[in-house]
Amino acid sequence: MTELARFRNVVDGKAVESVTNRWLASINPFDAEPWAEVPHCGVDDAEAAVEAAHRAFVRGPWATMSATARGKLLRRLGDLITRDAEKLAAIETRDNGKLHAEMVGQCRYIPEWFHYFGGLADKVEGGVLPMDKADLFSYTKREPLGVVVAITPWNSPLLLLTWKLAPALAAGNTVVIKPSEHTSCSTLALMDLVREAGFPDGVINTVTGYGHEIGPTLTRHPMVAKIAFTGGDATGAAIYAGAAKGLKHVTLELGGKSPNIVFADANLDDAVKGAISGIFAASGQTCIAGARLLVQRSVHDEVSARVVDFARAARLGDPMEATTQVGPVTTLAQREKILDYMDVARDEGARCLLGGGTPDDPGLGKGWFVEPTIFGGVSNSMRIAREEVFGPILSIIPFEDEDEAIEIANDTLYGLASGVWTSSIRRALTMADRIRAGTVWVNTYRAVSFMAPFGGYKMSGIGRESGQAAIDEYLQTKCVWINLAEGIANPFVLR
Repeated sequence: MTELARFRNVVDGKAVESVTNRWLASINPFDAEPWAEVPHCGVDDAEAAVEAAHRAFVRGPWATMSATARGKLLRRLGDLITRDAEKLAAIETRDNGKLHAEMVGQCRYIPEWFHYFGGLADKVEGGVLPMDKADLFSYTKREPLGVVVAITPWNSPLLLLTWKLAPALAAGNTVVIKPSEHTSCSTLALMDLVREAGFPDGVINTVTGYGHEIGPTLTRHPMVAKIAFTGGDATGAAIYAGAAKGLKHVTLELGGKSPNIVFADANLDDAVKGAISGIFAASGQTCIAGARLLVQRSVHDEVSARVVDFARAARLGDPMEATTQVGPVTTLAQREKILDYMDVARDEGARCLLGGGTPDDPGLGKGWFVEPTIFGGVSNSMRIAREEVFGPILSIIPFEDEDEAIEIANDTLYGLASGVWTSSIRRALTMADRIRAGTVWVNTYRAVSFMAPFGGYKMSGIGRESGQAAIDEYLQTKCVWINLAEGIANPFVLR
């Protein structure tokens, strides 16, 4: 048996195992075989990580470091990630089964966040306030919150960590990272680069393990000031409730059931490619997946047929191979959940136009594959159209006009993202105004940038990641008052 790679946590600058010396296996979704181990941490490990971050925040060199110096460290980390992008991407693909080509693209783009927020670190400013009393002087300062707990999911571990880590550090906070127990390896590999970049001990710490075992300690610890979480809405709501007891700050990037809306006047070639990219490019394992394809009735049959034909030609296979277009889903439990939803869709009367199960291909071995699946005859009241599946299932829903498209698009608990395909600038602007979602893409889909804020409406979350708005999520405002007069005229009278 091949010896498993071992990754260790970093707490207070030191590589550490768990207190109990337990380990969790990381399973490669392509062959269902373990390839690595990470520490199986408990409450004591979580407390040690939080305490290390708190010490670094209040009395380590980070506490007195200039914002410009912090920015240089962030940019240095970005440069090191650029150097090791291929290595990090290979680790992510082994961990979560996503296409190596996509992971390489993400890892090569991740440094832009560290460069952007590194440059923003010393642009955080307060202001002098105009006073209605001549003998009072007042100004504001923007200051870091303290210890931030970053809880990340299994679908894009490093990218979604970066969305939290870069602005948190730029603002001067310290961080404890809790990655998914399924995909911890790339995060622990990143810590080698954190050390090489020169971050002081305790500024960035990691703790791995099961959320139900260490999550409450991390989210409710009195030394934690903020939780930044990406994941499912049920877990997000539980974190929100726990954080409320300590009046902690939160950023929650949660689920979605995003509408991808195709009008008859759209460039249908582009719209079909956008529909495919929106749901199948990452095996449906993105919170922004365009899982509901709304198609104007006059082109509904044509678009449906073209989408089916395009998806039918998708090549499933080893995610490390450049020719593979669809890889496995990340976990066995997730595959079973996706297959269950296919049964639900059939029971509710949806017509399976493509796929509908696991591929019958011996070449795919024991991998956790699901066929790209398309359902027609879907109404927006069906569970397949209302609940987040997080898998390669597309539901096609017809509509007549703009008003009906908006009614269907907004008839959801979620509001993370949306797409509009049209050649009319009037319609594009009108739809963007009326759709209740944090992101509206017009004639494109799944575009993100370090410069653009990202986050949801309704049950899709609280707060924003990326762009200048993100650093505000990790800062608080202090107001300073200075009396310029001599003496206090009357201590019993409030001025």
